[in-house]
Amino acid sequence: MSISLDEAVELTRTGDLWVFRGRSVPDRAIQLTTNSPVNHVGMAVVLDDMPPLMWHAELGRSLPDMWTGTHQRGVQLHDLRDAVCVWANRYGQRGWLRQLEPPAGTAMEEAVLRTVARLDGTPFPSTAQLAWRWARGRLPHPRRLSLGALRGRTGDRNQIGILNRIIDRGEAGSRGRAGDTGHRGDAGDRGDTGDAGRIGDAGRENAAALETAYCAEVVAVTYEAMGLLPAGRRPNWYDPGRFWSGDDLALRGGAHLGAEIEVRIPPR
Repeated sequence: MSISLDEAVELTRTGDLWVFRGRSVPDRAIQLTTNSPVNHVGMAVVLDDMPPLMWHAELGRSLPDMWTGTHQRGVQLHDLRDAVCVWANRYGQRGWLRQLEPPAGTAMEEAVLRTVARLDGTPFPSTAQLAWRWARGRLPHPRRLSLGALRGRTGDRNQIGILNRIIDRGEAGSRGRAGDTGHRGDAGDRGDTGDAGRIGDAGRENAAALETAYCAEVVAVTYEAMGLLPAGRRPNWYDPGRFWSGDDLALRGGAHLGAEIEVRIPPR
């Protein structure tokens, strides 16, 4: 199945994943190392009347970060359409959409915003650091580690016109709706994912300080904050291949990711 970029942007919702496959030497090295056909993963953030955004980490700084309003390397929040076009046309990648079912609820969206506030701007690791961390992520560890206390950079919120309303909404919700389960009746409100208060606690308590972060770690930490992944697993256990359909990634609370939908991306 394939759809146009316009159709994909229209369909995408908060928590949906975008996975990419390229043919460059670094891309192939990542694919071989992780034993998967993909080498990059990002997560959609779609809130209220804002344009769809892409939450991911990359070495480049070709697009403005929508949280800080600046061009930066590392963990970034981009306009989703622009990000997909850059990965397709500048980096030579093919892209696929995987949709989260059931859709994320308000509590999950607020957990995403808190994670963005903590993690945005975290540097991307060097190639050597990346290879070493992936290797370490597959080794047994003598004690349980958590993914809590993310060290991010929120920047000056007054500079971020596009997200001011979203930030206010998230902060008000985290203060006033800890026990509210009256929204949408979807994955944010049921089962193991818990209510808004429980999801918020997971985002604050179940993360370790990350001095650097790569794309799969960003998605994993955010999914954990949303209550979709179990706490306690090291961030570097995750790589892009964990998020394609060939890997058995069990989500909590009855949530699941759909099969890859190929996205036809127009040349620029």
